[in-house]
This record gives sequence, C-alpha cells and structure tokens, in this order.
Amino acid sequence: MPSSAVSHSDTLDVYVIPLGPDRYELFCERVADEEAPVPEPAGQGMWDRLIQRFSAMLQAAEDREEGRGNTPPATGWIGRVQARMLSWVAERVAEQRLLWRLRGKAHVVASHPDDVSFETILPVAHRLLRHDYERHRRWLVVDAVCLIASGVLAIVPGPNVLAYYFAFRVVGHWLSMRGATNGLHGARWRGRACPPLTRLRGIERAEPQARARCIHAVATELSLERLPRFIERMIRR
Repeated sequence: MPSSAVSHSDTLDVYVIPLGPDRYELFCERVADEEAPVPEPAGQGMWDRLIQRFSAMLQAAEDREEGRGNTPPATGWIGRVQARMLSWVAERVAEQRLLWRLRGKAHVVASHPDDVSFETILPVAHRLLRHDYERHRRWLVVDAVCLIASGVLAIVPGPNVLAYYFAFRVVGHWLSMRGATNGLHGARWRGRACPPLTRLRGIERAEPQARARCIHAVATELSLERLPRFIERMIRR
C-alpha cells in the first residue's frame, strides 16, 4: 500500500528507547483524542460487567493523572485504599498503553536511534512483544482464578476494591495479549531513524540531574510529554 494511502488512525508511532548496551524499551505517547481501550459493552453478562468496571477505573485513573474531575480528597481507610489503587492503575496504564493501542493497528512506525539499523531493531521489538505476550498470558490465568475465587465480591455493585482490582487485571492482560499478537503477526512495521533518541545512549549511567536534563531535552524536541516518567520508571526496574 502506498504510504500516502495509509490512514493515520491505522498507524501507531512507537519509539525504541535505548536503556543499556543491549536493552531497549518500546514507548508510545498518549494522544489527546486517544480511543477508549475497549468498546462499550453491548450486554450485561459477566464479561460485559468486567469491561464496564475496567472502563470506569481506567477513566478515573486517567482523570486523576491529568488532574481532571472533581474527585474529593481521600478520607478514611477505604478512601486511602482507593486513592492508592488509582495511582497503581495509572502506572499500569502507562506501562500497557502501547500494547493496548497496538490492537487493530495495520501499521507501526518504529522511531529508533540512528546508530542502529531498523533491520537490527525489528527483531528486538518482536522479542519484547513475545516476552510481554507470555507474561500477560501467565498472569491472566492467575488473576482469572483469583477473580473466580472472589466470586460474589466480583459482581457486587458499588466501590468494591477487590472486584475492581481483579477486573482491571484480567481485562488489562487480555487487551495486552491482543495488542502483542497484532504487533507480532498483524501490523506491518517500518523504521524511522531518530537522532534525538541516540542521545539517550548511556543515560541509565548518568548522574540524576544530568540525566533529567538530557531526557527532558529529548522529550521536548520530540514532543513526548510522558517520556521522562517512562524512562525513570524503566531505569528503576
């Protein structure tokens, strides 16, 4: 298909971030008009209720991260637990956004450091996606068992923290597996050399202030608002 005929909505921009001599991580930026991770459920079955809870928690976490909404300050132990869970969800959203957005994408543009070829980067990207698929597959089984074991609690309406937690994990793993599968077997990849990313070589060994300045400069040049937080989180792993 000619590049001029490729729909932007069918294309995902991915950034290949160097974080060590042989380590890379895949990153994508959240866009303002980003689609919902899952379509609105049509029925009222068990899976539809899980998706509804997933969507509600995801929206609350996104609002909290962006400073939107009128969420009152957390009070009492239940409020504190819910606030902590929303912070946890926001972290998981940041980590899994790329996999979720890969679902249904026909094309992926991989921006990579210009000191390495796309032919070298593509197998690395595929290896990362295979690793993510296997990790989410294992945890899907574990969390599905836990969700089933919670039984009645998982279907009680209202702010049931345990039900929200397992519902989010089960649906999140499912979406991540679908994204990884499409990235491996469905989407067509092409590379784009990106010199600013090359400046991140060795950033994991830099002194914290110098590292922050370098990352901020690259993020500003590429208009990637969430890149600094992503890199710092990956470095701490």
